[in-house]
Amino acid sequence: MNSNSIYPCGRVSRRGFLTKAAGGFFGVAVGGLLADDNKLKGGHFPIELEAKAKSVIYLFMCGGVSQLDTFDPKGNKYAGKLMDGTAFGDNVAEIKRPVIPCIRTFKPCGKSGIPVSDILPNVGEVIDEIAVVRSMWNHEGNHFPAVIETVTGKRGRAFDHPSLGGWISYGLGTANKNLPTFVNIGRPSSPVQLTGGYLGASVAATPFQPGDTPIPNLYPPKGSTAAERDLQMQTLLGMNKEFRDVYNVNTDIAARIQSYELAARMQLSAPEVVNFSNEPKSVLDIYGIGEKETDDFGRQLLMARRLAEKGVRYIQICNGGGGNGSWDAHVDMKEHEKSCRAVDKPISGLIRDLKQRGMLDSTLVVFSSDFGRTPWSQNTTGRDHNPKGYSVWLAGGGIKGGMTHGETDEVGYNAVVDRHYCSDLHATIVHQLGLNYENMEISVFGRPFHLLEEGNGPIKAILA
Repeated sequence: MNSNSIYPCGRVSRRGFLTKAAGGFFGVAVGGLLADDNKLKGGHFPIELEAKAKSVIYLFMCGGVSQLDTFDPKGNKYAGKLMDGTAFGDNVAEIKRPVIPCIRTFKPCGKSGIPVSDILPNVGEVIDEIAVVRSMWNHEGNHFPAVIETVTGKRGRAFDHPSLGGWISYGLGTANKNLPTFVNIGRPSSPVQLTGGYLGASVAATPFQPGDTPIPNLYPPKGSTAAERDLQMQTLLGMNKEFRDVYNVNTDIAARIQSYELAARMQLSAPEVVNFSNEPKSVLDIYGIGEKETDDFGRQLLMARRLAEKGVRYIQICNGGGGNGSWDAHVDMKEHEKSCRAVDKPISGLIRDLKQRGMLDSTLVVFSSDFGRTPWSQNTTGRDHNPKGYSVWLAGGGIKGGMTHGETDEVGYNAVVDRHYCSDLHATIVHQLGLNYENMEISVFGRPFHLLEEGNGPIKAILA
């Protein structure tokens, strides 16, 4: 009996699936590879605006960077004074806490004279390429929900909302058929940072890592010859057609097929991206590669630059992920010193490298986090979570450099001037990629979902 007549809506029998899947998945992948017509996969949303950026390198610092100790200095006028605040937790209790002194020093940097903390001296040297937004805010004050909100622009998990990278991958499609559209490097705080959500598994992040094996299990077994591989591929190609015809109604299988097709192509392309042997020592040095504190993050950022060169649209770098994140400085603000030393030189190196290659104008670099931190402590010398006012910055990709935008109050707690909800950052990013955020909509089970459902749109004051 024909399986299609038994399962007219696309269901398949367990036996039928298992007998064909083993050869079918990879056969389909190889079939797609051999039959490739070299056309790039198109996106689902048209480019309606002038695209100032071709790629985005999004630097996510996991745990909550203190704006007060990095890019939004307030001095110590109010140190020791009690102020009304909120204990961010399940009870969101109102409290009174003393403002703790800031132990950092700030100096004007660049021609713009923007003050930058002494723990980010290298970033200070490239501040004229950067627009610092000091008035970001979101709703959530605990790490996991805040990461969901800042990555998806929406609160909670009642719906499987995609990450921003998933939206961009879905919206624009690929610019290089041999590499993913959305890549994640580093350990995230949450799997939500990688998800394609209701847009589908095919637009989720592909994890990359520095080293000889950028993607685990990418390569065929050692010892196999090219002739053996050719024979295997031709045999699997012969199994391809029936599998596609029978199972093409299943979206999960379709996404798996696409991932295998991409994996087959990446066997040729991915090793080149992570091979730094042709990079001059001067380039490795500006990223801090070879230095104990900066080697790991430096390699990640150099790989990001190489992925952007190859047309990868959205490269997300997660720094300090796992648990609450290494930037979660409750106990002592000196904890930020180690985190900043690890990223300062590599970030500066990335901006310098992009600029000297003529890529900064077309590559948007973004620095963000879960939220900021409070002016007070929890009876320590550290700071609590603060979603009410924090800083992000952007560089390249059509952004005005050497400027600040927005303000927090006199103690750096609340965003009070030119406030921007976290999804305004998303709107800014897609705007620079040429997409109209207002038209980025998808219907799921008859319900429309938009990229942005709160906020005011792009941060126009920082756009060149």
